[in-house]
Amino acid sequence: MMNATEENIPTVLLCCDLDRTLIPNGSQTESVQARPLFRELCAHPAVHLALVTGRHLHLVTEAIEQWQLPVPNFIIGDVGTSIYTLEEGHWRHWDHWSAEIGPDWGGMTHQDITTELADISAINLQTAKQQGIFKVSYQVDMRINRDILEAELLRRLWGIGVNARLVLSFDEMTDTGLLDILPSSASKLHAIEFLGQQCDYPQERTVFAGDSGNDLEVLGSHIHSVLVANAHQEVQEEAILIAAASDLADTLYIAHGGFLGMNGNYSAGVLEGLAHYLPETAAWMKLPASQ
Repeated sequence: MMNATEENIPTVLLCCDLDRTLIPNGSQTESVQARPLFRELCAHPAVHLALVTGRHLHLVTEAIEQWQLPVPNFIIGDVGTSIYTLEEGHWRHWDHWSAEIGPDWGGMTHQDITTELADISAINLQTAKQQGIFKVSYQVDMRINRDILEAELLRRLWGIGVNARLVLSFDEMTDTGLLDILPSSASKLHAIEFLGQQCDYPQERTVFAGDSGNDLEVLGSHIHSVLVANAHQEVQEEAILIAAASDLADTLYIAHGGFLGMNGNYSAGVLEGLAHYLPETAAWMKLPASQ
């Protein structure tokens, strides 16, 4: 059980995307006190942090050091296709999560998939560091017809026995379209649900924060979610539509700034949204007097 602390305060599972959510690597400005306050929040014994990202493990640990982020309890990496837990200073891969999602690829490998799709000119493989065992990542020509591309990709993948999920997103810093091919059952949402079930985290004290297209499934779900203020307008509009269509508008909070004098961008938006859902956490967001 992971639902109590030494202070007998019920545990909060805070799940956060990295790039342009916790990491201020977008075009908008970051409130100077936001990350120090976030670190102070995560030092509270009732807060368990899960980083939920498209990055693989090595790039996550690099980002933690580079951006002075708190070391999380869990890493959900590779767009939800890998889960790691920190045990005695080492990251342990959850093989039982791989066993959960692996059958969707029908025994096919990363190489099998890239070979099958090699002649499609609208997509180009990203670098090796962006790939994963259950994640094939491409750059996408955003001028092409998205529906036609998705239909052709799924037709090809079905043809080799792969049951896939396609996740399209946009990198604002490089002005590049991105495509991730994942097992159908693999997603940030399913991984967060799996983590919660395995570790007995209550849904009512689980909060997710994100900013981009590959966060939309969680943002429009039953999980209490926060869209940071720096998210693109298109993502905001789509998240609202998805949540409303499922009658889940109450589980989506869009940060707008003003909380603790901050602008709502990046980690400031995470803190704002967490306090919206769990008001008692606002008292945990205070910097030590020496800072």
